Amino acid sequence: MNIYIENHEFHYELENLTRIFLPNDKITVHKNAVEFEKPFIKAIRTIGNKNSELIVEVYFDDFDKSEKIIITNNIPDYENECERQFAVMIFKLLQEYTGVNPPWGILTGVRPIKLFRNLKNQIGTEETERYFKEKLLVSDKKTALSKETEKNESKIIELSKKDSFSLYVSVPFCPSRCAYCSFVSQSVEKTKHLMEPYTDLLCKEIAKTAGIATKVNLKLESVYIGGGTPTALTPTQLNKIIKAISKDFNLSDCREFTVEAGRPDTVNDEMLIMLHENGIDRISINPQTLNDTVLENIGRRHTARQSIEAFELARKHGFTHVNMDLIVGLPGDSFESFQNTLNQICNLEPESITIHTLAKKRSAELTASKLEILRKDSQTADEMMAFAQDKLKNMYIPYYLYRQSRMVGNLENIGFSKPGFESFYNIFVMDETHTILACGAGGVTKLKEFGTSRLERIFNFKYPYEYISRFDEIQNRKSGIMDFYKNIM
Repeated sequence: MNIYIENHEFHYELENLTRIFLPNDKITVHKNAVEFEKPFIKAIRTIGNKNSELIVEVYFDDFDKSEKIIITNNIPDYENECERQFAVMIFKLLQEYTGVNPPWGILTGVRPIKLFRNLKNQIGTEETERYFKEKLLVSDKKTALSKETEKNESKIIELSKKDSFSLYVSVPFCPSRCAYCSFVSQSVEKTKHLMEPYTDLLCKEIAKTAGIATKVNLKLESVYIGGGTPTALTPTQLNKIIKAISKDFNLSDCREFTVEAGRPDTVNDEMLIMLHENGIDRISINPQTLNDTVLENIGRRHTARQSIEAFELARKHGFTHVNMDLIVGLPGDSFESFQNTLNQICNLEPESITIHTLAKKRSAELTASKLEILRKDSQTADEMMAFAQDKLKNMYIPYYLYRQSRMVGNLENIGFSKPGFESFYNIFVMDETHTILACGAGGVTKLKEFGTSRLERIFNFKYPYEYISRFDEIQNRKSGIMDFYKNIM
């Protein structure tokens, strides 16, 4: 798909919006072209003395339609309104062509709840709801979900103070790589030889980071060890990392310490005893589905029964806050199969359940047959998510929500919890409430100036072999934390 723009710079938003409808297409943006290669979308602005004309044309072999609007040049927020109007016209034309009805309207950002909150603080809740529905074309259900989630999030966000921060520690190893995975995790089979040196260096980075946090007087609110699958390490290796965090950081004000035990085939007595003895108060066991055929489709080397057994084992060893992740839209999964999965998970009564939507990787361009598949997949995923929300509403509350590119049906990832079991880290990181200090391969430190939108990032190298071979560079980059806080103190 080609997007041709003229006399404006709205290419990023229009490209992301187009990808909602054409998630498998390669999209190329052209500026001020004189020739047009089909299929294409044109978005052209002509600015007159008093008014501007915005024209959008969408052309496929069997579809050629256009929309036009005139807006006044001196309206408040002229540029943003032009961008919004272009998005609305493209949305409506692609909606007509594909037959797909994205429930989040023209919203393409990953943080719709943060947007809802910012608007609410400016214009109030009722006007924000109206803006979501009328200006952004968000469905009634997603608007209501945004309102409820924002309300639940706010209670946690208000706990964060000027000197608050959270810690993320990355363990990028997994028993095997899932077919849908977009993280930097590596399979244990290929990288087992790296796990011990990685663990040793990670402990050094933890010590360095803790020293800096102490110097700039930061208070630790939450810890999250993720990946990957941290429990793919040996209990001894993971114990070493947790002990380093406990020794080097002041945990006296820490509200939550989470360890991802995501793959049920890494959960055993020795691992759980070690985690419990270290005071880990939240773990995540992630079956994704309880359909063995679907598990095989996505490259998971465990069974549905192992997921249930892992949860029961966690209960046996005293864990009172267990999260479980599921995914809607997995290949080979049906609505009935998803219903069965969620019913079984609810029978276990975990303290929180996170429902993810599959984010598809790019493949071939959209053909007529694939367009029909897109419509079907979108409808099925929407039915799954609707069932989940209806099923969970009596016992759980939605407490955080985010979105990704190329999600099936343009849906969302949403965390549900029993009241009082919301994950502090999930809310803090998604809202960008306060600084997140990150250690490990693929970690991204996000430095937040309290009370402002200012955010600076420090990136670690992505892969374990890079992390190990260029570790000194990573340590040197930590000086950026000191520089950031010197400038705002």
